[in-house]
Amino acid sequence: MAAIRKRGYGQFCALAKALDVIGDRWTLLIVRELLLRGPSRYTDLRDGLPGIATNLLAARLRELEAAGITVRERQPPPVSTMLIRLTPRGEELRAVAQAIGRWGAALLKDAAPTDAFCGYWLALPIELHLIDRTPNRKPIAIEVDTGDAPMVVETVNGAVRARVGMCDRPDTVVSGRPEVVVAALTGKLTLADARRRGLRVKGSVKALERVRPRIDQSVARTRKG
Repeated sequence: MAAIRKRGYGQFCALAKALDVIGDRWTLLIVRELLLRGPSRYTDLRDGLPGIATNLLAARLRELEAAGITVRERQPPPVSTMLIRLTPRGEELRAVAQAIGRWGAALLKDAAPTDAFCGYWLALPIELHLIDRTPNRKPIAIEVDTGDAPMVVETVNGAVRARVGMCDRPDTVVSGRPEVVVAALTGKLTLADARRRGLRVKGSVKALERVRPRIDQSVARTRKG
């Protein structure tokens, strides 16, 4: 694997070596986009990273490719475009992104009203925090609309998966402001309270109630005690 020509920490430590590769500003957010979108065009990545300079995005992509985290692939006609995707090594960063997101969730309460937001960014926390309460029943699909690109939340073999896009026949369509939708899905707001704050639900409420937050193991142990 080719070495990245930039200054590193120079420490014999796995964390330091990892940060040599993924510790620069914007790098993990580029990885986030590829985890959520899959193979993407350069313009797709730029659109999903509000505030990044074009030359900086190009530089970060070169560094990620040199590190073996991403690869560029030319698509055949009629597409005829270059797509950037994660390598298997890059896909291993999903757990890293989830762990950092879990740690950073408490910081969202201090977010500024002007902070940029894309609806599909909810996919990682949804898959991390939500479970299917009745996994033996028929799979369901919930379409989520926070004002930009819609997202579909689906139950798959007892797990909850999220993807960018729409669904032909969703069991439920949920729409509203991002913070209200997140609070409703994660159980921080009851459905009634969320509706009073502008949440709109079209379709089966039971389907929405089926996808609920995962109980933290430490909380479960406390309850048992």
